[in-house]
Amino acid sequence: MDRFQYLALMAMCLAVTLPLELVLGARVYRRPGRMLRAVVPAVVVFAAWDAIAIARGQWWFVERYLTGWDVPFRIPVEEIVFFVVVPLCGLLTYEVVGRGLDRARRRA
Repeated sequence: MDRFQYLALMAMCLAVTLPLELVLGARVYRRPGRMLRAVVPAVVVFAAWDAIAIARGQWWFVERYLTGWDVPFRIPVEEIVFFVVVPLCGLLTYEVVGRGLDRARRRA
C-alpha cells in the first residue's frame, strides 16, 4: 500500500474539495476550458522545473511511496498528478471565496 500513498493523498485532496463544486457552486468543473487555462501552465512550468532538478540530482523521490510509473524525463506520474490536483484545489477554493465575497458585497 505504501506505493499508492502519494496518489491516495491526491485523491483525498480532490474528495475534500469536491463539495466546493457540488455544494457551494464553484463552477470549476463545469467550465473545462477555463480550468485547463488555469491548470496547464502550472503543470508545464513545474514539470519542466522538476525535470531539470531531477536531471541535476537536486530533486528526487522516495521510491517506496511511488508506483514506479514515470512520464518522460523520469518524472513520477504522481508528481504530474500533484501538479494538476493542487492548482485545481486552489482554483476551487478561489472561486468559492470569490462567490462568497460577491454575495457579501451585494448584501452590504
